Amino acid sequence: MQVVSEHVLRATLSALAGVPRVVSSGNFATPSQLLHVVDSALPAYRLNMLNAQPGVPEREGVELETSFVGPGMRHSPRLRYLPCRLSLVPRLLATSLPPDVVLVHTSTVRGDTVSLGTEVNVMPAAIEEVRRRGGLVIAQLNPNMPYTFGDAVIPVDHVDYALEVEQSLQSPGVIHVDDSALRIGQLVADRVPDGATIQTGIGAVPDATLLGLTERRQLAVWTEMFSDGVLALERAGSLDPSILVTASFLFGSQELYEWVDGNERVQMLRTEKTNDPALIKANRLMVSVNSALQVDLFAQANASRIGRRIYSGTGGQTDFVVGAMHSAGGQALVALRSWHPRADCSTIVPLVDEPVTSSQMSAVVTEQGVAELFGQDQKAQARNLIEQAAHPSVREELWEEAEALSLT
Repeated sequence: MQVVSEHVLRATLSALAGVPRVVSSGNFATPSQLLHVVDSALPAYRLNMLNAQPGVPEREGVELETSFVGPGMRHSPRLRYLPCRLSLVPRLLATSLPPDVVLVHTSTVRGDTVSLGTEVNVMPAAIEEVRRRGGLVIAQLNPNMPYTFGDAVIPVDHVDYALEVEQSLQSPGVIHVDDSALRIGQLVADRVPDGATIQTGIGAVPDATLLGLTERRQLAVWTEMFSDGVLALERAGSLDPSILVTASFLFGSQELYEWVDGNERVQMLRTEKTNDPALIKANRLMVSVNSALQVDLFAQANASRIGRRIYSGTGGQTDFVVGAMHSAGGQALVALRSWHPRADCSTIVPLVDEPVTSSQMSAVVTEQGVAELFGQDQKAQARNLIEQAAHPSVREELWEEAEALSLT
């Protein structure tokens, strides 16, 4: 690894031929200064990131690519969305999306290694592939990036160039947990026994769910990502100290970043492991909690699109639904509000007219109640969704639609 100036790095990048593909850490670990250097050096390139946050380059000549759309790319006319389960994105990098440059946001050097810190995800696969192809691995070395273990640890000789940049890590900010979220979270938490393994995401409902689990004991965490709720479980004594907290990426408060720094209780693994349904299945009493934009009367969830426009992506939902449903005593739950506050419409619909993200889950949970699904025939599934999960104001209409769909 050679630590260089922006000037040297810009000159090196300018020598690249054609329209290179640049794969970068995403989420809240974006190497923003490196991206600025790349953007100033290359007149045209492809930028591939997962869940890009606001501030990524947006101009003619930059083609944005992703399999999970974040707010930084969501409304771009230059967005190229590639549908893919998160567990299979590394396969894309090895086949149809070969990288020429990989940008990573890392810790400073410890011994002969750096750490990917809060964002492991698909980056180990990207590094392996670009090195196999003879491309460049460039690190933004940041003393504020936590040093985490597992697949986060990268030998310095796997990095070609590095730029030293001290900057604060991004955070999603405080999430307001309202009464509906608290109700949903408690209903979900009520289904989680002592000794269960938890997967959940970020947002008001996941936060409320984890809040409701602080009285549980011997819990484990095997998840795609986590935030401050897991730290709260640790401090409440809810987590089994003999089992590592396992995730592929994380983001949250500065307090969370300080907790994971050098913490051997936290194991950061590459996506191919955390999202492998076979490995998810192996966890005890696996409880997967995901959200959706809509669920229809056939128990199909749309968590990706709004009005035929891609909003996020498949992500890891299908990976965890399948893994949890095959786990001994496992459950796959979809938790959402019965009424969409922004769109002002029901989230329980007769039939989703968008591509389906997942199906065959254990139950759907809203603030109205719990609709049991698995093991029910299709008519019982529809009845439970209408009577237990749907907002009361649309139940009559849903019954009419259910009859038209031969679900009564």
